[in-house]
Amino acid sequence: MTDEFDFDLSGFDEELQETLKKGREAFHGKYKSELTELMGLSREEIDQVTADTTDVETYDMLIEIVKDASAKNLAQAELKARIEKLGQLAIELGRRVPSVAKLLV
Repeated sequence: MTDEFDFDLSGFDEELQETLKKGREAFHGKYKSELTELMGLSREEIDQVTADTTDVETYDMLIEIVKDASAKNLAQAELKARIEKLGQLAIELGRRVPSVAKLLV
């Protein structure tokens, strides 16, 4: 019997460890509370900002920006600038989270 799926798992463990390390760094970094609150937004809260599909894409990008900023301990001004580059939708989503909203003033 032949396998229909032939997976090359070399390097998988290293990639997994790196991904887990980045996640730990983000959730233990400077913006861990902001990240936790942001990830707690419900689909209904996100949809209140806009009902089209770009809201989820922007929400995902916003989370990635905050994760990166947390892991790298970026300055608040730099995080604010990165959120603003995502556009008005990201700013509105960020304002739904009190700890992120205070960064956006």
